[in-house]
Amino acid sequence: MARMVVLVAAAATAVAGMSLPATVPVAARDKKRVLMLISDTGGGHRASALALQAAMQTGRPKNDVDVKIVDIWTEYGAFPHSKYAQGYPFLCKYSFLWKALYYISIPWEVPWALETRVRCGARFKQCVDEYRPDLVVSLHPLCQHLPIKVIDTLTKEGKLDHPPFATVCTDLGGAHPSWFLKQADACFVPSDAVHKVASRRGVDESRIRQYGLPVRRDFWKATSSPRTVSAKHARELGLLPNRRTVLVIGGGDGVGSLGKIVEATATKLATELPDSAQVVAICGRNRAVQQQLEAKKAKWGGVHVEVRGFTSQISDFMEASDCLITKAGPGTIAEAAVRGLPTMLSSFLPGQEAGNVPFVISSGFGDFAKKPEVIARKVSAWLKDDALLAEKSEAALRVATPDATQQIASDLLQMLDAHTQAR
Repeated sequence: MARMVVLVAAAATAVAGMSLPATVPVAARDKKRVLMLISDTGGGHRASALALQAAMQTGRPKNDVDVKIVDIWTEYGAFPHSKYAQGYPFLCKYSFLWKALYYISIPWEVPWALETRVRCGARFKQCVDEYRPDLVVSLHPLCQHLPIKVIDTLTKEGKLDHPPFATVCTDLGGAHPSWFLKQADACFVPSDAVHKVASRRGVDESRIRQYGLPVRRDFWKATSSPRTVSAKHARELGLLPNRRTVLVIGGGDGVGSLGKIVEATATKLATELPDSAQVVAICGRNRAVQQQLEAKKAKWGGVHVEVRGFTSQISDFMEASDCLITKAGPGTIAEAAVRGLPTMLSSFLPGQEAGNVPFVISSGFGDFAKKPEVIARKVSAWLKDDALLAEKSEAALRVATPDATQQIASDLLQMLDAHTQAR
C-alpha cells in the first residue's frame, strides 16, 4: 500500500509500543517447515492460509510438515505498519476513501517497498531467521517485496538455504498489482482475470498456476445437483422444512446494510410468498444488528426469520438455502459456487472486490444491486421461478473449484519436498 494508506490506517488506531514481538518457537528439526505470511486485513487471508495448512498436513506422515501462519505486519512491523489489521475496518467503513487509497497506492509501490525495507527489514529478518523455513508462502499483497528481499539477504549471509517462495492470490475477479513479483517461484491465481494481472506484471507463464481459490475444508466437496435437505437437518439449523430459504451474510463483521436487506427481503416475501419462505441472517460479530433483527422477527407474518451471530455452520446453511445475498467477498463467492448457490451481491469494496461483480454476473449464477428494495424484488422473483433457480445453480457449479485447495497444497508440498531433498 502507499504511504498514505499506512498513515490513515494508523490514525484509526491507538499508538502501539515499539518493542519487538516474542521469539517465534523453532519447529523440531526433523520437520519440514512452511512459513505462511498474511496480514489480518479482513478474514479471507487467514481463512485461506488455514485451509492450505489443513490440506498440506492431511495424508502426510505425522510430524512431517510444520506449517506456521504469521500476521507478519502486526507481529513484526514497525509502527504504523503494525496497525494495518486494526486500521483496515476503519478504511472499509468509508469505501470512497479506500477506493482513493487503493488506486493511489499503485504508483507508490516502489517507494513503499523501499521505506518498509529500511524500517521493517530487521524485524522481518528476525521472523524468517528464527523459523528457518523450507518454503515461504505469501497470502497477502503486502507480503511479497520485503520477505523476498529478506530471504535473499539471509541466504547471502549463509544463514538460510534459499527456500522457494510462492504467492497464493486470495482475490478473485481482480487483484492489486503488488500481489505479483517476477522473483516468486510459483504464483497461484484463482481466475482468468487475475491470471491476466499476473501476466501483465511480467510473471513468467510457467510459474503461473490457475486452480481456483483456496476454501475451507467444509467446501472441499461440491454440492450434488439437485440439492436435498432433510427435514431433520433443517430443524437442526433452526429452519422450517419445505420452505424457500434466503441466506443473508454480512461477513465476519456483519456489514453491508445487512439489517436493511433482511427487513426488505422479509417484508417482500411476506407479501409474495407467505407461509412458504424464510430468511436466515448471519450477523457475524455485529451484535447490534443481531439484536435489532431478533426484536423485529414477529413483525414479518408468514415469513420465518432465523437470526445468527458468528457461526461455523456456513456450509450447512448454504446447503439448506435456495439463494444467497452477500457482499462481494471472494471467499464467500467461491464457497457459494461450490454449493451451487444463486448469489445476489449487495456491495463490494472498491479495488480488489470490484471485479467480483462481473465474475458472478458473467458466470450466470448471480446479480448485483445496492438498494435493499431492489435486492428483495429480484430475490423474490428468483424464488418464484424454479427453472431460473436451477439454471443459476448449475451455472454456479460450473465455475466451482472445490479441488483448488488440495491442488495448491499438492504443488506446495512438491516444492517443499524438492527443496528439502536437494539440501
